[in-house]
Amino acid sequence: MSAEGALLFARYAYPPNELGYCGPADAAALLRREETAGIERRARQFEGAWCYLQFLAEAAGIPDPLDVRVVEAYWIGNELLDLADPAALVERLSDRFRGQLGGTWREAAGRALAHHSFQVFEVYPWARMLGPDGNPTALSVLDRCRIRTGVVLTGGGEVATVRSRPLVWDGSGTAAGDWREETVRLAAGGRTLIDGVRPGDRVALHWDWVCDVLSDEQARRIESFEARTRGGLGLLAGQALPHASVRAR
Repeated sequence: MSAEGALLFARYAYPPNELGYCGPADAAALLRREETAGIERRARQFEGAWCYLQFLAEAAGIPDPLDVRVVEAYWIGNELLDLADPAALVERLSDRFRGQLGGTWREAAGRALAHHSFQVFEVYPWARMLGPDGNPTALSVLDRCRIRTGVVLTGGGEVATVRSRPLVWDGSGTAAGDWREETVRLAAGGRTLIDGVRPGDRVALHWDWVCDVLSDEQARRIESFEARTRGGLGLLAGQALPHASVRAR
């Protein structure tokens, strides 16, 4: 098991786990960076993310789904995504998400991507709930659930102010909006996801947490893969999806 990969997984997985959207109980265990074996056991209980990690590792011939290259491919994006066959991914997801309503992934055999943005915008059913007018609740969930990038303006203690671009509705689809400032979390109970965050850092944001400090190239990948998956939504505007399950991540 790669300790580096386990810690990278924990940083991105903690925010939705804390909110109860995915993964096992006791999210605070992901903050215990000294206990990487425990993080590995917990990672296997993130049924959505673990499915992608296993698929990526198999496609790349890497024995460990928590290899840091595999984890980076899923949350940020890297060259391993090119090795993952889209049709094979849809087949795997058809088994994993059997019975889940919503999403456009079943028709995505030509464009599926083993990246978190694909899970958000094509598997997670909120995108199909946007409707013709960009339902504000659905838009807000998609905005917070995606991995978005920002620049730290100020930080200290348990919060930081960052400059980021929210997801907006442009009349026919989603787009990156104008830059705005938002307050995000750096720590909880004295424990952080990542140390040494400074003003000027490019960071990854998940829900209301700073979960990583990024290189310019990593930030570009996150933005590029998100634009790609949003562009492939193929939504039927206004189609209602009652009783859709929104937990699987």
